Amino acid sequence: MPNDRLRGKKVAVLATDGFEQVELEKPVEALKEAGAEVEVVSPHGGQIQGFNHFDKGRMVPVDRTLAQADADDYDAIVLPGGVINPDQLRLVPQAIEFVRAFFEASKPIAAICHGPWTLINAEAVEGKRMTSWPSLEVDLENAGAEWVDEEVVVDNGLVTSRKPDDLPAFCATMIEEFAAGPH
Repeated sequence: MPNDRLRGKKVAVLATDGFEQVELEKPVEALKEAGAEVEVVSPHGGQIQGFNHFDKGRMVPVDRTLAQADADDYDAIVLPGGVINPDQLRLVPQAIEFVRAFFEASKPIAAICHGPWTLINAEAVEGKRMTSWPSLEVDLENAGAEWVDEEVVVDNGLVTSRKPDDLPAFCATMIEEFAAGPH
């Protein structure tokens, strides 16, 4: 059922080829149902390739390239997982700067599964309590985060979850934090 919790809010979903299909599509669907304007932002235009774990999934159109995107134009950002997606994004300086701009402006950030990898490179995890796919535990701790194994964790506008099974809690909490605005 549509609602207006996020009416007037514009949300970036930063992803590239190799994103986990449901970790992009379910949050986008939830955000749109809450009234947000959502744009998929990627290093390249056209379409990006989704994955269902190890198998190729559907292509998703890119709304705006990183070169065309300005973090100041968005109220919040979503970082979907999938192993390939965030690993590629961490090597794109424009992607790291884009994510860092949200962190520095205290805008809400939602990252699921492997998505927090990008936050490490953006230097946005030190002192944060968060979760992720289990294989990122040591990476996050080495970057100064407190890693916990919980369905969804919120730390001052940063929403993190572990895996696709956590999507219902992740999406609900993401909407709450995005509605609250900057922290």
